[in-house]
Amino acid sequence: MALKSSSADGRTRSSIQILIVAGLCCFFYILGAWQRSGFGKADILAEKIIKSTGDCNIIPNLTFETHHGGDVGPDDDSESKPKIYQPCPSRLTDYTPCQDQGRAMTFPRENMIYRERHCPPQQEKLHCLIPAPKGYVTPFPWPKSRDYVPFANAPYKSLTVEKAIQNWVQYEGNVFRFPGGGTQFPQGADKYIDQLASVLPIANGTVRTALDTGCGVASLGAYLWSRNVIAMSFAPRDSHEAQVQFALERGVPAVIGVFGTVKLPYPSRAFDMAHCSRCLIPWGANDGMYLMEVDRVLRPGGYWVLSGPPINWKNNYKSWQRPKEELQEEQRKIEEIAKLLCWDKKYQKGEMAIWQKRLNADSCRGRQDDSRATFCKSTDTDDAWYKKMEACITPYPDSGSSDEVAGGQLKVFPERLDAVPPRVASGSVPGVSVETYQEYNKEWKKHVHAYKKINKLIDSGRYRNIMDMNAGMGGFAAALESPKLWVMNVVPTIAEKSTLGVIYERGLIGIYHDWCEAFSTYPRTYDLIHASGVFSLYKDSEVH
Repeated sequence: MALKSSSADGRTRSSIQILIVAGLCCFFYILGAWQRSGFGKADILAEKIIKSTGDCNIIPNLTFETHHGGDVGPDDDSESKPKIYQPCPSRLTDYTPCQDQGRAMTFPRENMIYRERHCPPQQEKLHCLIPAPKGYVTPFPWPKSRDYVPFANAPYKSLTVEKAIQNWVQYEGNVFRFPGGGTQFPQGADKYIDQLASVLPIANGTVRTALDTGCGVASLGAYLWSRNVIAMSFAPRDSHEAQVQFALERGVPAVIGVFGTVKLPYPSRAFDMAHCSRCLIPWGANDGMYLMEVDRVLRPGGYWVLSGPPINWKNNYKSWQRPKEELQEEQRKIEEIAKLLCWDKKYQKGEMAIWQKRLNADSCRGRQDDSRATFCKSTDTDDAWYKKMEACITPYPDSGSSDEVAGGQLKVFPERLDAVPPRVASGSVPGVSVETYQEYNKEWKKHVHAYKKINKLIDSGRYRNIMDMNAGMGGFAAALESPKLWVMNVVPTIAEKSTLGVIYERGLIGIYHDWCEAFSTYPRTYDLIHASGVFSLYKDSEVH
């Protein structure tokens, strides 16, 4: 009896399930028929859109590829596809657009005009990717890179022959070795710097920024690094093949540059020391114009070092194979111009002489009445990009007393890195107060902290040569400061504020540049490039 009752219950449940399924099927059939009839809300909207456009293709060429940051709207296939640049021919492996050797030879040789920047016109600009030389490898990490560069990265042996007895560079197997020598320091840059340090306040951090003119392979800058001095080294792209390229491959700050007819791309009062070691610059020529340009970029109280001809010409004219009368006249002109600039000679021994620039205008009142002293009329002494060099003296900034440093006293390094720069403290940077400057640095410390979380290789030694394309007041570089790396702080010439002077007052280095043109360097010389704000700054132009 119980078995029959259970069987009847099962048939009842099965009947109910069948009825439910049949009811659902009828419901969805009726719903579908209603939607197809055109009375569905979505279809009514769709019908309105079709009628208003006359075309169901609402967004032409619609694709389902991702468009990061792109606007939704009419699109053109040609614009949506990324532009692909093909490799340049292998002969352009070391192409430097604004210092191209072929173009250079079409310009006059007078005053080194042909070695200055001569950028290609728009129609001649390349739109291809510069290839690496065959066998190129990642450069050695610092400090090994100071002494060794892989041959494949800069495969040029001419300096190993031309400068063999001067210990510039030696070729050993698959690497170049740099013993640290130079034309004026064949015994090594360290011993040469020891001689400098016996006169200059290098050890206590007073001398922090240096300008090395005619730097060769930049061994001076390479060895100054261990003394906490950062040197901006420059040399032309000339018969000394690849000298600046070697410097950068070694991890030493350097650019292609020359004393010619255009001002150096640095602000006034930038360097604590300027240096020339047999740099072949005719310092007495053009009414002392080149020494006057050194004076412009040298801070009050800074030093100029000259080693080699014509210093101590009486004992060396035979070995230099030059007439003693010519050398004597050359040194006389240098001494005369240095006096006119109010530089005091502090040292001369052997083939080295050192002058010091006085602190302010009060300390050299005598030259005001000197008929030979012509003062520059420009009120912006930092304005240097493509500006003609002049044989005129850059006036000191105003000072309150005879013992006050014109332009402001700098702290010794590393204190000066975070101290308020004199240009900021005096209100010389429009819109920047002490408070906004301090807040600016706090923000950049936060940014760099975040960068390091994302990229663990920063400050690991992997990145040595770093560039900041829009450096502002050097906040990025200051927050990164480390013995393992250096930053080339670039202040674009179209920036709202000229802040490169602030960067140098912090004990950092940098350069003016217009990013519509190629930078004065070789390909493949930077490990990391920081480009915050560059593309918004140049939004209407092509960034090179």
